[in-house]
Amino acid sequence: MPKLKALKYLLSLFILVFFVQTMAQDEPEPVVTDFGSGGTLISFWNGLSGSDGVTLNEMLGQFVSENPDVSVRTEIIDWGTLYPKLQTAFVAGEPPDVFIVHASEVAQFHSYGMLKDLSYLYDTNGGPLPADDFAQPGFNGVFIDGVPYGVPLDNHGRATWANVGLFEAAGIEPHIPNNFDDLVAMLQQLTLDANGNNAASADFDPANIVQWGTCMEWIYTDFESYLWQHGGSIISEDGKTATVNSEAAMAALQKMHDLIYKYHVSPEPAGFDAWQSWAGGKVALVPTGSWFRNFAEDQTDIQGQALPAMQLGPNPGVWFGAHVFMIPVSLEGEKLAAVEKMIEWVTNNQKMWAASGQVPARISVQAELDPENYPSNILIGKTFQDYGHMEVVSTAILELQSALDPELSAALNNQKSIEDALNDANKRMQQILDRTQ
Repeated sequence: MPKLKALKYLLSLFILVFFVQTMAQDEPEPVVTDFGSGGTLISFWNGLSGSDGVTLNEMLGQFVSENPDVSVRTEIIDWGTLYPKLQTAFVAGEPPDVFIVHASEVAQFHSYGMLKDLSYLYDTNGGPLPADDFAQPGFNGVFIDGVPYGVPLDNHGRATWANVGLFEAAGIEPHIPNNFDDLVAMLQQLTLDANGNNAASADFDPANIVQWGTCMEWIYTDFESYLWQHGGSIISEDGKTATVNSEAAMAALQKMHDLIYKYHVSPEPAGFDAWQSWAGGKVALVPTGSWFRNFAEDQTDIQGQALPAMQLGPNPGVWFGAHVFMIPVSLEGEKLAAVEKMIEWVTNNQKMWAASGQVPARISVQAELDPENYPSNILIGKTFQDYGHMEVVSTAILELQSALDPELSAALNNQKSIEDALNDANKRMQQILDRTQ
């Protein structure tokens, strides 16, 4: 590894480890599961800690039953812990044999010299995987300078889930209005106080709300969606300038803030559990990800309906990304062969992965999904194609997210003004870009 690259790597590692240690002391322990008893054991790390991880583990159980010579030990690790843990493992020379991160992180991990060139896995270089069958633009996310460093598992991203019963009680057909004023008016009808008054009523008591119109779950990704809807982005197109304090960003975050404090249709994010509130029938419209499908259908009694992402800006726009298999550059021999076999098997069985709610990366598999069993995958996948924005790519993306996240939280929990929060985030993000680009 060149000296300058190594110095950048170690500095970034220190910052990320420090951030995780100071901001995420209570992160859950990794969930470790062993599959099979084959002689070739491969270690597999991923951050699929939601209901989608259940689906992947079911697939791995079937994989080892069909390939008894291979056994798999998975560690499902919270994403915020997984990234620095991976970097620490690479420094120690003890990386997992295969891991999943997001397409937006390919550039950062590649910049550290961590990733194996996977060109040989695709049919364009004599491999078994049909390159033309991977959906764009997600597939482009695994390439650096024309070289693929990963194999996409899916396209995944933001959407909303409607509690059909609460919509029916309000006399509203589940839908997403295409302008902010109509969205607010709908959410007001869906927000109720203890006396049964909705948020549009003169008698509404905002201090005693028992049913919310909506809520906030993963603030960073929703903010990016709303920012794109206003014509902005967190960094410039050339990746050198932080732009998160632009007029577009101020407008997007102000509308998120107004949903909480002006219109009283969304609770403060701190301490609010969106998924459990959905399960308890306390929120009508949950902004969440495609991965919510298993939870909504299998773990609650709520009749849910998937809808596109909420639109706060003048134009539609939605954040989406891709989960990507990656292999350490140092892996060779029997373990490499076993990892290749596992990736090929999972890729060829992506219809099983659709049960997680994610949109399969393979075009042929997407075409096989039927509307009765996979309505959310089909609807959400179409929004990605029609007006989706891939995750921002930067060799410093993890640090940029770590700089922005707490400022968004501070603004939406009324600890900072919108302007101060975004100016402070922009300053730190620019310092990161100046150091790493």
